Formats: sequence, C-alpha cells, structure tokens
Amino acid sequence: MSTWNSRGLRGSTLEELINRTNERYLELGLALIQKIPTPITPIEIDKTTRHITLAYFDQKSTVDYIGVVQGVPVCFDAKECATETFALSNVHTHQVAFMEHFEAQEGVAFFLIMFKEQDRFYYLPYRDFRPFWDRAQAGGRKSFRVDELDERFFLPQTAERSILVPYLEAMKLDLQLRYEGES
Repeated sequence: MSTWNSRGLRGSTLEELINRTNERYLELGLALIQKIPTPITPIEIDKTTRHITLAYFDQKSTVDYIGVVQGVPVCFDAKECATETFALSNVHTHQVAFMEHFEAQEGVAFFLIMFKEQDRFYYLPYRDFRPFWDRAQAGGRKSFRVDELDERFFLPQTAERSILVPYLEAMKLDLQLRYEGES
C-alpha cells in the first residue's frame, strides 16, 4: 500500500499546462484527451479546509492521459525533471507494460517531460524511451541525459498562447517516422 501526502502534488504544474492544452485541442476539434484520475482512499481530512491531507493509492495507475487524436488512439504520461538528467525511477514497471500493450494494439504511447532547469518540454516516443529502460534493466545507467534525446522532439514555443504544451506537432513527426520505418 502506497501512501500519499505532499509528494502527491508532484507534476501538478505540468499537468495543469497539459490540461489547458487539451481543452484547447478539444475546442479546435483536434483531439479528445482525458486525464485519468489516480484512485485514492482518504485517511485524514483537514476539517477546516476539507482537503485530503493523507491517503493511500487503491491500485496502480496506468498513465496520466488517454484519448484519441484525429482517429489515432493515444496514451501518455507527464513527468517533470528538475535537472538535465531524467531518473528512470520516475517511471514504473506497470506503466511501461501498459504502454507496451497499448502500442501493440496500434496506439501511440509517449511521455511528455518538462525539463524545468531548461524551461523546455520534450515529447519522448515510447519506442525511443524503451532502450533507456532496457539499458537500466540490464544493469546499466538508471537515467538518461538531455543530450541523448532526439532534438526534433523538443516542443517549440507557439504563437497561440492557449496551447501551452504543443505536443501534436511532435506526435505528427512520431507518426511520420513510424510509417517511414525510422526510429
């Protein structure tokens, strides 16, 4: 049983940016993406504010978001990273398994990573993530560095202020590379 307290709000800044982006994508008719809530059971509730102060997770969650983009099923997880090195301990085995199965069903799985030190967002396709994961499972380095990533998947700043994490262009590139057979 995992417990939840102040650590439960990690990633909330990135998730709020993604939620606003997804609302805008829906308004524009580009995508329907839903945030998947993590099921919790409250243990302590502050009686004055009525906020949950301590809880435990009922079950392992899969990914943060799931939906469809122009007929393509997608799932992704949002991760924040304070430095230029991303620790793979931020990703759980059950998430990797879910993404593996999702892609086997011809869906698109990826991570959206906010590198806070650089103030940049990165779209990490599952197929590009997997070698890092496999390397760690084989006893290698348990992280990857920004300089190991494909520059093409860093997200650009957009002119439209309501699209805060513009991941659809990166997803388009991801799909093009899949169809061309490039990794």
